[in-house]
Amino acid sequence: MSKPSSDTRTDRVTVPVRVRYAECDPMQIAHHASYPVWMEIGRTELLRAQGANYRDCEASGVFFAVARMNIRYKKPACYDDELELLVIGLPCAGVKVEHLYELRRGEELLMTAETTIVCVTAEGRAVPVPKGLLP
Repeated sequence: MSKPSSDTRTDRVTVPVRVRYAECDPMQIAHHASYPVWMEIGRTELLRAQGANYRDCEASGVFFAVARMNIRYKKPACYDDELELLVIGLPCAGVKVEHLYELRRGEELLMTAETTIVCVTAEGRAVPVPKGLLP
């Protein structure tokens, strides 16, 4: 995962994840569709750590839509694994917010990912990132 340069905002949070049975395939390997859910949990916790939350943003008419998601699966996560998800919020401007992710089991890197989130109205029209989320 590329690290933000020293002149950029590097808000980050680490979120614990335990792989649940329902998130696994018959071989007890975490299904690939579970990873975006964990990433959403991480973004929610990062937003909370920044002093905001999705509920208040939505109440003010700003919603977050995933415009781009890139996941690199490196090693499988398995049932009952205790993992740590690092989420890094990059500098945001205009209508988009970008995040980087690393999922680890101890020192072992299992996944890296990037997302671009676009702020939209309930009708789907792009709107500027709320001022409280800007660096």
